[in-house]
Amino acid sequence: MQLQSLWSATAPELESFANRPLPARADVVVIGGGYTGLSAALRLGKLGAQVTVLEKESIGWGASSRNGGMVLTGHKHGVGEMLQTLGATKTHALWDASLAALDCVADIVQQENIDCDFARRGHLELAYKPAHMKHLEAAHALLEREFDYPTRLVPKAELRNEIDTQRYYGGLVDERSAGLHPAKYVRGLARAAQRAGADLHDGVAADAIEKKADGFVVKTARGAIQARDVFAATNGYTGRATPQLRRRIIPIGSFIIATEPLGNPLARQLIPHNRMIFDTKNFLYYFRRSPDDRIVFGGRAAFFPETPDTVRESAEILRKGMLEIFPQIEDVPTAYAWGGTLGFTFDIYPHAGQLDGIYYAMGYAGHGVALSTYLGQQIANRIAGKEWHNPFEDLNFPTMPLYNGNPWFLPFAALYYRFMDWVR
Repeated sequence: MQLQSLWSATAPELESFANRPLPARADVVVIGGGYTGLSAALRLGKLGAQVTVLEKESIGWGASSRNGGMVLTGHKHGVGEMLQTLGATKTHALWDASLAALDCVADIVQQENIDCDFARRGHLELAYKPAHMKHLEAAHALLEREFDYPTRLVPKAELRNEIDTQRYYGGLVDERSAGLHPAKYVRGLARAAQRAGADLHDGVAADAIEKKADGFVVKTARGAIQARDVFAATNGYTGRATPQLRRRIIPIGSFIIATEPLGNPLARQLIPHNRMIFDTKNFLYYFRRSPDDRIVFGGRAAFFPETPDTVRESAEILRKGMLEIFPQIEDVPTAYAWGGTLGFTFDIYPHAGQLDGIYYAMGYAGHGVALSTYLGQQIANRIAGKEWHNPFEDLNFPTMPLYNGNPWFLPFAALYYRFMDWVR
């Protein structure tokens, strides 16, 4: 078992952007070289802005090359909960943004000719307990009645048409969602941004940001850059340069394993329609077939960000969960195990806008492939003075007293959510 991402191991190498000379000035400095930052840089470059991207590690190093590759409709909160807490107008706006975000990814993949195995095969949400099927039935009815949006319920008796397991009690199919190879996608975004004129840099951290009358000075160990605007696109890796954002983001670990290739007949037997799949637990499992017919299986096996020890421990937990669902592959070894850090917010909504003059987009809570791409583009449009759309702008971006980015409370949250999965 290799302790590395399947995606990074199976994507064409991206050229290094390390040790390149930093500019003294830029129209926009983007901090973070993942989906959000690269999408913004691509758009800004096409609009004629001088944009510099600073990435502390290497371009695409974070969650953008380590996620499950699921391009999903919706948000972490279901539409029923959103209607109750936010009202109809805001809920419709956020729902529509999630659909626009998926289309945004599809458009960029096509326009930039990014070879990343993008395919719309839909997603399947699985009822972990019998009572959870009632929640899926309610969501199905609500989406049809209030949003004129089609989904399809799958009762337990027909579930084998979607997944070869006895573990779940039914499901809900949304045909619009998609899957892709995340490392190929982020590297394709980087190449597209570079073609558009963006100035990319590996191994350069933004250490501090100083506000000036005519913009900002972004300080790094290799020198300072004067910029008219700064866009923080750091999500779960938000650091000391933007403390006002760091105290609003909770870094949470998510872990994934991938089997050796199963061969197409067995892979098709397990997941016939090649959908993106996740269940209804708080400590959810999410899984899919890879383009080379492995099972890629992830979940919140641990809340803390990845280390070699947490990856190994999580791999054991995830393999046990995978075999509960698919005992047919007990003899298939685990080939890869890895982790990454997601960005959650205290209200579990994405947030994008401007704080203390700095633009930001982050907090995708596991729905980041589509939303990060879309919000990167929208914030870029706003910076450039073009028409933009951002229904997350007026959501309160909460924090908590004394929180500075160190999630000391995660063990307690993990116990709570495990308890809730047990009782409900």
